[in-house]
Amino acid sequence: MVRFIFDLDGTLTTCETLPVISDHFALQEKIADLTRLTVQGNIPFIESFIRRVGVLGKCSVSQISDLLEKVPLHEKICAFIAENPEHCVIATGNLYCWVDKLVRRIGCQAFCSEAVVQEDSVTKISSILKKESLVTFYRDRGDTVVFIGDGNNDMEAMRLADVAIAAGLIHFPAHSILTVADYAVYDEGALCRLLGQLL
Repeated sequence: MVRFIFDLDGTLTTCETLPVISDHFALQEKIADLTRLTVQGNIPFIESFIRRVGVLGKCSVSQISDLLEKVPLHEKICAFIAENPEHCVIATGNLYCWVDKLVRRIGCQAFCSEAVVQEDSVTKISSILKKESLVTFYRDRGDTVVFIGDGNNDMEAMRLADVAIAAGLIHFPAHSILTVADYAVYDEGALCRLLGQLL
């Protein structure tokens, strides 16, 4: 079975989600530099993620969930997922308590990082998703794994996948993933056509 594993931010969404949160709560400056450096691969994802959650974790979880539910999506890619939900999963380092309503809109299984929530705020991160572990899980089941991502934190998963697609839909893909990608795609329609061919 072909298994498509999609990164969330910038691959399925038409913007990065953490800046949406930081803009809403007027924390833009603290988050913007961390996000840029992380996407470029200058700060390891886990270190950056812990630092960003440290900044945003005090914000209302329910407000963040409601806010991210409205984030615009790449409609053609989401239509492909809606037509093939059994073949598709989402892999995001983002916290499930923040993106729960957003991923439900997309309509396929999602794997996320997890956090402890008390009194509507994140008190600590309980697990950070390793996307490469998901690739290994599906490959061990005998699936042919196609990974679609855009950031440095997708590199190891893409390296292990049977087919790796660098998606440059909202920004240029991280240089690290271009070294392991089988395809680099910069147009949503072209990506959907490629996914159809691989299916």
